[in-house]
Amino acid sequence: MRRFSLLFFSILLISGAVAVSAQVVPSATGRQVTITAGGMASIFQPDFVGGDTGWNCGDTCLNLNPVYTPVAGASNYPLFGAGAYVDVRLRRWVQFEAEARWLRFNQNQGIYQDNYLIGPRLPVYRFWKATVYGKALGGYSKMNFGYFNYLPTGTGKFTDIAFGGGMDIKLTRKISFRAVDVEYHYWPMWGNSTLSPYGASVGMSYKIF
Repeated sequence: MRRFSLLFFSILLISGAVAVSAQVVPSATGRQVTITAGGMASIFQPDFVGGDTGWNCGDTCLNLNPVYTPVAGASNYPLFGAGAYVDVRLRRWVQFEAEARWLRFNQNQGIYQDNYLIGPRLPVYRFWKATVYGKALGGYSKMNFGYFNYLPTGTGKFTDIAFGGGMDIKLTRKISFRAVDVEYHYWPMWGNSTLSPYGASVGMSYKIF
């Protein structure tokens, strides 16, 4: 969390410096650099059932000391949560998004996930007051595995790669509504397997400058 906060702060500082230097450019060219910050509400499929059915010991069950590993699987308990995001626009085709999400509600047996991601954002199409965009993000996620045989199984931190897109609608000069934002996540190293959470978000944002 500290590293991600530092990354957020560094983005703001660098973008601010670029914006200050850009002010010497004639006003006819218009301002190119903008920073927008927002909040969002999300619903995600964690891809992990948990409990006694969410673990497998395979051949190790034949041993006296079996080793259990988590097994991916669609859950009947989608996770709900809140998050924050920052969009940095350096040029029309040079944009970045950083996001943090905490999926802590509607937990099944204590299972939850948190995401901390950053990456390029591409405005694909504009119409009316809306901008359709795509994005590819990378970072890490934290997960609490809940309980197995009534015992807590701990937490872990995992590499997370996410692909997604959505649509922002400008309501005023400063305020935008994130009508939809969908993401597919891929955790390449999750126990002895992989994990693929996915979900959608809505939000509101404010253009700082």
